[in-house]
Amino acid sequence: MLAAYTVCAIALTALLGMLLFLIVSERHRARDAREAVARVNAQLRAVTAEQAKVDAFLRQPPNAEVLQRSVLLNELIDRKAISWTRIFSDLESVMPYNVRLITVRLPHITSQNEVLLDLVVGAKEPGSVIAFLKKLEESPRFGTIYGQSSQPPAQNEPLYRYRITVNYVQKL
Repeated sequence: MLAAYTVCAIALTALLGMLLFLIVSERHRARDAREAVARVNAQLRAVTAEQAKVDAFLRQPPNAEVLQRSVLLNELIDRKAISWTRIFSDLESVMPYNVRLITVRLPHITSQNEVLLDLVVGAKEPGSVIAFLKKLEESPRFGTIYGQSSQPPAQNEPLYRYRITVNYVQKL
């Protein structure tokens, strides 16, 4: 009985030693993590202070006017960088013969520099437009299709009309 107690005591002491070692090593890792977070927070504060200085400088009246002008010019350059010829060429490569392109609105550039095309297409049969949408999704030049709406044929317009918005992959 005494031998069993001794073995149990030795095993528990070894287990206690192992747990103490794990606790100490975890404390060291936590301390290192806290120090890393403190360094990153210090860098963030420095960058934020620098950003505040730059913002204050740009908010001054003569600089604000230049900033507005440069933002406007950059937006115009981005819009000018979109090639209409390339858009129509890429649309032509995926558009079936029996689907007509009715309108293409001015492409919209998102904050992530993605180009969104707003299209209105028409066809005599809805199946043709569905085939067109499938080809758009499969094409590497076009991405996700958003916001579909449709209009049935009317007296003065014999086509089914579909309005879609699609991501267009054209590098700016």
